[in-house]
Amino acid sequence: MKRQAEAVLPTDWGNFNMIAFADNEEDKMPHLAMVHENFDHSKSVLIRIHSECMTGDLFHSHRCECGEQLDAAMKLTAEQGGAVIYLRQEGRGIGLINKLKAYKIQDTGVNTADANTHLGLEIDAREYDIAIEIMKDLGIKKIKLLTNNPDKIEAIELSEIEVEKRIPLIIPPKKENHGYLKTKQDLMGHLFKI
Repeated sequence: MKRQAEAVLPTDWGNFNMIAFADNEEDKMPHLAMVHENFDHSKSVLIRIHSECMTGDLFHSHRCECGEQLDAAMKLTAEQGGAVIYLRQEGRGIGLINKLKAYKIQDTGVNTADANTHLGLEIDAREYDIAIEIMKDLGIKKIKLLTNNPDKIEAIELSEIEVEKRIPLIIPPKKENHGYLKTKQDLMGHLFKI
């Protein structure tokens, strides 16, 4: 995997250099790094590793808090000269079609974890090795990791990149996602209290 293209992207939060990472330039779904213009890899960098969530990020679904987390991460990384790494692993790695099937199962009262296993899928199939490769490409040695997910912390701690500290990214629950967040807290060990 390597850098395939990059360009400055003016956003609501300031200017970011958007960098596309893929095995080849024909890849239509590259992973992305949104690197703020004040980014300095010689310091401890604020990093958000965000897995794609089309329903939340793009359509602002209330089933999850993903879109709000992405917005908050963009704001914070702009303020601190950090970066958001956007991984193309929709639906905790199961893809959009299976995610919609899981939503249908959840509508019968099944929690988000059990809906995935009901479909014969992993509760969370995401991997973070690509994020580590991207951070290495950006020259990052030390990070402040913006996350509630212990799996992300562990993955980075097993790499050469130092996690200086974890910064929580707490979004107040809505009635539509309270059960989803409770499952993330109770069954998946995410680091927040609702």
